[in-house]
Amino acid sequence: MRTIEPWVEPPLREFLRESSARLVLVMTSSGQVVAQYGFTRSLDVMAAASLGAAIVASTEELARVMNAGSFGNIAHQNAGRGVFLAPFPMHSGKWIGLVVFDHETSHGLVQLFFGQFAEELRAAAPVQRREAVLLAEQFEDELNRSLRSLFGR
Repeated sequence: MRTIEPWVEPPLREFLRESSARLVLVMTSSGQVVAQYGFTRSLDVMAAASLGAAIVASTEELARVMNAGSFGNIAHQNAGRGVFLAPFPMHSGKWIGLVVFDHETSHGLVQLFFGQFAEELRAAAPVQRREAVLLAEQFEDELNRSLRSLFGR
C-alpha cells in the first residue's frame, strides 16, 4: 500500500481488510493519485488513474446532457473479476475510487465498505482552504512527484 498523505492509510487499510479488494486506486477528479494498493507498475497506475478520471467525467457529462442528474457509481462484473468506480466528495473537491475485486467478495460488499471508506476519509482529512489549481503548468510535475512517492523512486 502506498499513500501520498499519512491520514489516508488507516481508512484504506480498514477498507482492504473488510472488502477483500485486490486493487485499489484513490485519485482526485483530475487523475492525481492519492493512494494505491496492489499495482506493481507505475505505468499501470498512471493508465488506471487517467482512464478512471476520464470515465467518471464522461459519465457525468452524459448524465448532464440527458438531464439525468447523476448516474452515481459505475460497476462491471464478470465471472472472474469486478470493477467498481465511484466518485465521492471530499473537503478539497471530488475524489474517485477505483476498486478491482474477485470472487472472494461481491459488488454489494465492495459498495457498502466503500461508502464507509469515503466517510472515514472525509472525517480524517484536514480541512484546508481551497487553492487555485494550475493544472496546465504543474500537472505533469505533480503527477511524477506523486508516482515517485507512491513507488519509492
